[in-house]
Amino acid sequence: MLSVRTIAVRLALWAAILFGGLGAAGAAGAAPALWVVKSDHAQIYLFGTLHALSPAAANWRTPLYDQVYGKAQTLWFETDVEGADPNVLQNIVARYGTDPERGLSQKLPAAEVETLRRTADLPRIDHLRPWAAALMLSMQPVLSHGARTDAGADVAMTRTARQAAKPVKFFETLEDQARLFADLPEPAEVRYLADVLKERSGHGHKSLRRSEPMEEAWLNGDLARLGPALVGEMKANNPALYQALLKRRNEQWAAALERELATGAKTELVNVGALHMVGDDGLPALLKARGYTVERIQ
Repeated sequence: MLSVRTIAVRLALWAAILFGGLGAAGAAGAAPALWVVKSDHAQIYLFGTLHALSPAAANWRTPLYDQVYGKAQTLWFETDVEGADPNVLQNIVARYGTDPERGLSQKLPAAEVETLRRTADLPRIDHLRPWAAALMLSMQPVLSHGARTDAGADVAMTRTARQAAKPVKFFETLEDQARLFADLPEPAEVRYLADVLKERSGHGHKSLRRSEPMEEAWLNGDLARLGPALVGEMKANNPALYQALLKRRNEQWAAALERELATGAKTELVNVGALHMVGDDGLPALLKARGYTVERIQ
């Protein structure tokens, strides 16, 4: 079973079965995706991150990204994992991610209970809510191949910005993010866990079982063929999860960024999971629909 901190990182840095972050169509070059959004007053750069990276991806920062980082007066992230108190994280997981009265074995169909029993130590995780178990199980293969959440682009850049005394802002608290999952209808939670179990057993969506690692695709900016299929699958098969974790959050973030474009610093850099850049409900599309000039530059 993963540590409390690792589970909490997953509450904060949504990747799960969509690990790798996904981008929008039209790669502008072999580098992680980066957009610029312009108003008359300011410009905001949108960078789609990976929340866990292997040592092989340590040099993901490009000259263009460093140039943007250098002139950015404010950096935005999803939440403050890097500076979180482990005791606070543990309390959040205990409050929102566990169910001492009804275990997973009581919520899942019998066949999926057996799949879960073969996949994990069921007695040790039976007290978790389905969404928490799904996040934990989805990250195990990623971490077992050498990726680390503390090496993820979000945490690394939060640390870098603080060391340079750059202003840092966050869209959400850890508790906000835990509530997103905890407020899901139980059928959506169970479906989410069932999809993760299906993927772990080798029967998930074909795009999740391809041979080339998602990390490599992210590093190359080759995201167009990945994002729409996976986001579309979530939207169609688990609409409550899609609404809670992507659509509503993106709309809230777009509103916050619109206020920044009107009154904030002249140059800001947003670093959030690249999944939030996908499709008509992604941040680039939402800000373009609000009348801003949006261009993918990397």
